[in-house]
Parts: sequence; structure tokens; C-alpha cells
Amino acid sequence: MKKYCILFGFLFILILTAALTARPGEAETAYLRMHVRANSDSPADQAVKYEVKDAIVEALLPLAASCASKQEALDALEGSLDEIEAVADRVLSQNGFDYSARASVRREEFPTRVYEGVTLEAGIYDALIVELGEGAGANWWCVLYPPLCFSGEATGEHVQYRSLLLERIRAFFAS
Repeated sequence: MKKYCILFGFLFILILTAALTARPGEAETAYLRMHVRANSDSPADQAVKYEVKDAIVEALLPLAASCASKQEALDALEGSLDEIEAVADRVLSQNGFDYSARASVRREEFPTRVYEGVTLEAGIYDALIVELGEGAGANWWCVLYPPLCFSGEATGEHVQYRSLLLERIRAFFAS
């Protein structure tokens, strides 16, 4: 019984610590998102969106693996926009589409989404936006930093796994 009381007390402290150290809008500043927006909702435009996404994710894998912070990832992306557009344009051209892609890094409002067990609350996030043609169709999205886009597509050497709860606990005890 004493073990259960200690375990309950420890869990209560962890939950309380997480609640007290959470800051409003923290998720918005902690994550860098990626959206690939299709030209339209036509089956052909939606299909090529996924091919473009695959090519961009593959091209960004070395960049994502080399970034140790969100700011590093933002800086690297801003320096790679032309290359990202070239990758997307190559896939579009190979599939017979005559429109092109536009890539930008900007802050945008997004609805609440769940990705691999991580809930991103609605809010304004920094994001890599890749618009194909008119960019009026449904989009595909992931999290570039921390690199959730690559968690199922890379070996462990390319992905750095992090625990937000552990980081908060360390920050709490460090201050």
C-alpha cells in the first residue's frame, strides 16, 4: 500500500509540474510545421500532392537530421526554398502537370491536429508551406521540428527523439 501512495504522489507531482510549467502558446513556438497544399481536390491533384510530399520529405531528411533547434531548422529552410520548389516542380513536371510550386516559411493559423500521438492545439505556428499550383486543395501536413515527419521513414540515426515532459521537468529543476 505504501508503494502505491508513493507512486500516486510521484505522478501527482509530475502532473502538477507539467501544468505549472506549461505556458500558453508554448506549442505554437515549440513546433515547426510543414504543409503541402494540392492545386485542387481532384483525384489527380491529390495523388501528385503525395508524390511531391514524398520527394520533399526525402530531400529534407539530411537537413532535419542536422538541426539541433527550431531556429536552426527555420534558418535552414529559408535558405533552401529554391531547392524545395525545384524538387516539387520536378515531380509535377514528371507527372505531366503544367503548374509549379511555391515554397515559403511563414506564420499561419492552424486547427487542432493529432500526429503520431502528439496533439497540436489550434493556434498560429511557423510553417513551411508548399503550394502546388493554386494551392486550393486539401493539404498534407507533418511536424518538421521536432522531426515527426521522419519518424516512420528514417532509421534511428536520423531522428532525435525527445520528451517534452522530461524537458519541462529538467527546466523546472534547473531554475
